Amino acid sequence: MRGLLCWSALVLLLLAQPWEAQPQFTGPKCHTGPLDLVFVIDSSRSVRPLEFETMRRFLVGLVRSLDVGPNATRVGVIQYSSQVQSVFPLGAFSRREDMERALRTLVPLAQGTMTGLAIQYAMNVAFSVAEGARPPEERVPRVAVIVTDGRPQDRVAEVAAQARARGIEIYAVGVQRADVGSLRAMASPPLDEHVFLVESFDLIQEFGRQFRGRLCAVDPCSLSNHSCQHECVSTLDGPHCRCPDGHDLQPDGRSCRIRDLCNSVDHGCEFQCVSEGLSYRCLCPEGQPLEADGKSCSRCREGHVDLVLLVDGSKSVRPQNFELVKRFVTQIVDFLDVSPEGTRVGLVQFSSRVRTEFPLGRYGTAAELKQAVLAVEYMERGTMTGLALRHMVEHSFSEAQGARPRALNVPRVGLVFTDGRSQDDISVWAARAKEEGIVMYAVGVGKAVEEELREIASEPAELHVSYSPDFSTMTHLLETLKGSICPEEGVGAGTELRSPCDCDSLVEFQGRALGSLESLTHRLAQLTARLEDLESLLAGHK
Repeated sequence: MRGLLCWSALVLLLLAQPWEAQPQFTGPKCHTGPLDLVFVIDSSRSVRPLEFETMRRFLVGLVRSLDVGPNATRVGVIQYSSQVQSVFPLGAFSRREDMERALRTLVPLAQGTMTGLAIQYAMNVAFSVAEGARPPEERVPRVAVIVTDGRPQDRVAEVAAQARARGIEIYAVGVQRADVGSLRAMASPPLDEHVFLVESFDLIQEFGRQFRGRLCAVDPCSLSNHSCQHECVSTLDGPHCRCPDGHDLQPDGRSCRIRDLCNSVDHGCEFQCVSEGLSYRCLCPEGQPLEADGKSCSRCREGHVDLVLLVDGSKSVRPQNFELVKRFVTQIVDFLDVSPEGTRVGLVQFSSRVRTEFPLGRYGTAAELKQAVLAVEYMERGTMTGLALRHMVEHSFSEAQGARPRALNVPRVGLVFTDGRSQDDISVWAARAKEEGIVMYAVGVGKAVEEELREIASEPAELHVSYSPDFSTMTHLLETLKGSICPEEGVGAGTELRSPCDCDSLVEFQGRALGSLESLTHRLAQLTARLEDLESLLAGHK
């Protein structure tokens, strides 16, 4: 309690000091062009009250030196310790005075040092359009300045790499006790331009001068022969051409053209829209013809399938990859003719236990099916593939769960999706599935075991086993699966449900009946001739 009172007293004392004493960065306002700038401030318990106050003043002084405005520099500030708190987002203020007022009321969190969590928040929230960041297509630079005084208590390298991959330029500023290795893991290359280490908070304004110098370099547009047709915009990574509203920048990076019609109308193309002058047309993936409506792409329409998907929800998959798996499943649904009379789809998730997410007979449209897939919740835990196969054989293809009767001769297809070795035996139920007439496909990702995939799959394995080394690249398997699962291209080719009263069926029956009648007439004529010969022979004996 005494420590908390001491902290409060110090903060009140410091807040009472005149704010005119902020560090001032000499020179005119920094005209950087449009910039989205987010400060990520360490306010853990290791940052002492006087140090935090110095950092606050540094921020106010730096903000005063920037060309702040909706079409210029937008500034956001977040602070973190064991949690992350938004002080103000990018879209909150367009005046420096309002930013200074918000910074004056800032109270330290004084807990742990979860720097990785802060970077994650900056990437997913602080730099989102909803928080005031400009859309990616506007190519406005996104810059994060991380100021910390210690070693992170969580991992930073992976999440920082993800942030950089999304186009966020990261400056890592370490003060006093900061861990240099962590700073280098966070910062953008080249490291000698993005990693700063200062001996104390009192010297942090030195970083401010260097950082401002980088932002406020001579206007790149004025130094280059940019040849922009409409306007040149200076950014941290050089000059860029910009086009007026309603126009798009051409591949040469300089010319402008009236915006692609496909991007300005509700074209309704299922797969791809291509502009052609004042009109447009829809395209489909290779091997999928365009339907009569000129917008939809053809799917598996010849024949019918009962398809059950067994999806690995074990701990090794990880949540973000499970989301990729669900999107992959929805892409499979895209090339199926989902309907009660056409293709029926069921989904089973397995880990240490098995859960039917939805049976074959539940959803009658692709839209309903895809919505249900995306709503599936990740199970985690172990990998009991054998248990999943048993569940599929004993339950998933039962008429009670929507499978059509065997008498209708509808192909039954099972597709197992897994990323690792099963923790139980799969041999008995993999063999049983095939004995039951289920055509089995196995899709492996990452550490999936080839021998297990082959044991699960039907023969030949080359047509029934697919593999991708990474979740993010597994979409290349779609064309292979389409060629295998679609009845007109693979299993079940030529199988169709027809009423005996259909015209084609009647013609076929009539042809077979007439053929049989002609054969019978020919045989009767032969028998009559032999009887006549026999009668003549008997008459001669008399």
